[in-house]
Amino acid sequence: MDSRKLVIAIDGPAGAGKSTIAKIVAEKLGYAYIDTGAMYRAVTLKLLRQNLPFHPDLAGSVAEHICVRFQPDAGINKVFLDEEDVTEAIRSHDVTALVSQVSAVESVRSAMVELQRKMGKQGGAVLDGRDIGTVVFPHADVKIFLTANVDERVRRRYNELLAKNQQVDKETLRSEIITRDKYDSEREISPLRCAKDAIYLDTSNIDKDGVVKKILEICKVE
Repeated sequence: MDSRKLVIAIDGPAGAGKSTIAKIVAEKLGYAYIDTGAMYRAVTLKLLRQNLPFHPDLAGSVAEHICVRFQPDAGINKVFLDEEDVTEAIRSHDVTALVSQVSAVESVRSAMVELQRKMGKQGGAVLDGRDIGTVVFPHADVKIFLTANVDERVRRRYNELLAKNQQVDKETLRSEIITRDKYDSEREISPLRCAKDAIYLDTSNIDKDGVVKKILEICKVE
């Protein structure tokens, strides 16, 4: 790679550690970290606050009239929804349970993809999600498909929730992850898939530091 600032796309299924890894890689490179999953979660949170039954048209309207931005703060990539700090709120179980449906709505994806492209068009950005290398930035300089087996992804998500004092049953979590994998992979709009030119990276038996090192090596950065 040359010295210009890159666009780095990290895709993969739920619980693969995309957000954690993307955030660290961005910090190491001095790049912006654009958590696209958080953007869909912000739309979902605002939709839930309407206290109305889910409907694609309503989700699309919310997405088209939303302001989402990120603000690094003491190592945390804070998420602001219409200027409200929703960093923790978007990780609630209710949001997690609905976000796949919301993100499958074509008008929601169109609005978020447009915003993501604006955020990353100058380069110097790490984006993680499910369609970054296939749809949002199909010509990204570096494409990684980050995954792990279901057992490992359940373990990681379970420990993450415990650290936030959120109680969850492991079998329930496993069922939700499997269901979300199926939904994300089979949805009609921008399904989860590995881009043909992406590097497939199974992290089931690799720790966080090892994954970051591999990605920096791929980017030709010491």
